[in-house]
Amino acid sequence: MLRYDWRRWGRCARIGTAATVILMLLWIGDHGFAASGAAKEKNGEPDEIEQRRRLYEAVSLRTGLEWHNIAAIDQYERTISKAHPKTRPIRQDAVTGVYISDSRWSGDLNPNKDDTDPLSIQFFRGIGKDGSGDRKADRGKDEDLLYSVAVQVLQRGSSDEDFSIGLWEYYRNTRAVQRVMQFSKLYKHFNRLDLNGHAFPLPPSSNYSFRSTWGNSRGWGGKRIHEGTDIFAHSGVPVRSTCYGVVEIKGWNAYGGWRIGIRDLNNFYHYYAHLSGFDKKIKTGDIVSPGQVIGWVGSSGYGRPGTQGKFPPHLHYGIYRDRGLVEWAFDPYPLLRRWEREELKAMSPKRKPGGTPIH
Repeated sequence: MLRYDWRRWGRCARIGTAATVILMLLWIGDHGFAASGAAKEKNGEPDEIEQRRRLYEAVSLRTGLEWHNIAAIDQYERTISKAHPKTRPIRQDAVTGVYISDSRWSGDLNPNKDDTDPLSIQFFRGIGKDGSGDRKADRGKDEDLLYSVAVQVLQRGSSDEDFSIGLWEYYRNTRAVQRVMQFSKLYKHFNRLDLNGHAFPLPPSSNYSFRSTWGNSRGWGGKRIHEGTDIFAHSGVPVRSTCYGVVEIKGWNAYGGWRIGIRDLNNFYHYYAHLSGFDKKIKTGDIVSPGQVIGWVGSSGYGRPGTQGKFPPHLHYGIYRDRGLVEWAFDPYPLLRRWEREELKAMSPKRKPGGTPIH
């Protein structure tokens, strides 16, 4: 998808690109976007992933913003809406995860909070736009919601730098800018949306042991609780990425020793600590896939850089959910059990006795 400068696109649209607009509207109509939202995968109708891809490409066609940037905005919005379901309610049948309050949509001073007239909304400085071509700016339509956010973000232009500035001006949150840029990087690299696969952090054929240790007390470094699961294994056992993600941090931490943090598309931060070392090829900002080796089990931490051996070798694995302004840890044990079970099931026809994990 070619990039366009928003202002140039606006001038071209005003001069008259009727053929393009007509084709775009026919394309949308042919693919069946409607205010009712997602159709289920029945009778040959597209599934959720396909509907989302079509929606992103339709909005991309109208705005000139590349589809992976649009997908990244939508996914970030979806993760924040899931983290705040009471304050950011999303329609049950929605394709997009975008939430815009009625006052922001129609304008703070607009007496009609359900206004769908684009001209009236513009007069009251609302951000609601007509993204479907039906001359209504409907907050209940996926196309209108996502198109409206894209237009706001494109105020500065469509280059990477302009895009990040536009994100900041829309969200006023540096974490939001970072997340959207990370998500966009993942979508662009893999050129697909279905990046939800996971892997157990240690090879299932290795010997390891783990149980739920969430909330246990920790003594070193002051009073605190254990925010994760410890997977005990021999030093040097490979540690693998559990997800598709972007390496957000890599280096030494007094508590976690040699550790690495990876951000996935669910806006979860995956934390791997007490490593004996990293894969030297991996750098901050790199993209990783489920099962990719990122380091090795060790016993580093609880002191200055290089401190080793203050506890038995193990991997400390934690997951943190980004809620927009802060992150909260949650117990990863149920997910670890699920990923282990799924991977063992997939391997079972090929697996020979002798490498059974210890529980």
